[in-house]
Amino acid sequence: MTTEAVDHRRLIVAGTGIAGLTAAIYAGRSNNEPLVLEGDEPGGQLTLTTDVANYPGFPDGIGGPELVQKMKDQAEQFGAELDHGIVEDVTKREDGTIAVSVSNGDQYTCDAFIAASGASARTLGVPGEDELMGYGLSTCATCDGAFFRGEDMLVVGGGDAAMEEATFLTKFADTVYIAHRREEFRAEDYWIDRVREKVDEGEIEIMRNTELLEVHGSPEEGVSHVTLARNESGYPKENLDDPETETFDHDVGAVFLAIGHTPNTEYLEGTGVEMDEAGYLETAGGEGGGQTETAVDGIFGAGDVVDYHYQQAITAGGMGCKAAMDADEYLESIEDTETVATGAADDD
Repeated sequence: MTTEAVDHRRLIVAGTGIAGLTAAIYAGRSNNEPLVLEGDEPGGQLTLTTDVANYPGFPDGIGGPELVQKMKDQAEQFGAELDHGIVEDVTKREDGTIAVSVSNGDQYTCDAFIAASGASARTLGVPGEDELMGYGLSTCATCDGAFFRGEDMLVVGGGDAAMEEATFLTKFADTVYIAHRREEFRAEDYWIDRVREKVDEGEIEIMRNTELLEVHGSPEEGVSHVTLARNESGYPKENLDDPETETFDHDVGAVFLAIGHTPNTEYLEGTGVEMDEAGYLETAGGEGGGQTETAVDGIFGAGDVVDYHYQQAITAGGMGCKAAMDADEYLESIEDTETVATGAADDD
């Protein structure tokens, strides 16, 4: 029976979005020689954004993929090693190290692990979605809303995120339309009240019992219009054969999907780290050091695996910096412990 070789690393970072790459830059500068595993969405959600205008230091904006590539180059310059690989399993071992299994069969152990694998925005899978994502179709109003000033915009969703994004988009849109597949919203009363105020002011129109069927346009020209379905009983997609279901086209210049995110944290189940009901990691938070620590020594969380609220590139970068610094302190602490133990053994 053969045993697969296990490669030991001082620090492994899962994810090459802004959080993971910032962590890699700081960890590299601390001589922790991080191994950074890209995952199944290299570069994270920012690679879907054609023009990042709100990241500090780029007054003329910068393409999402270009920003990610620059950060990769910077991380490698400071000693980070980037490799393809999807983390499938993480296990805290009795000797204190952390075992990491990768989908390609590679096996690692490490002294510290930073989970920066992000969250995947949920999409609908409707025609036009893949072709127009980043070209008038977006999952982030804060990131992309300003590019469509004066346009009519459609927000799809009925929860807090949809209400918040619709309210935000009124700064730029001619009219914001909210399409929700049911009669009642799932959002908190606070956000429903905010939206109602905007409805009264003529800035938002609500399309209840309405679902998106298709997005029309081209990468060159952007979004031109959408096809929607409406049934007064709700869930019109499930009732397309119903004579009461109305299918119609609606002109908009941008579409924002606000139907939630799924944090990429499945591989941490069973490790002992704490998560909320949606799968977001619980970290220490608070003031002082150790804010990115999880309930498992040596495992840290940064970016959208933790942050379900802000979900911005700059906040992800800040958390990546914190995680690298917290990991460095942890690595130094276990080195000090090992040194003391070795000294005691030598005295014996």
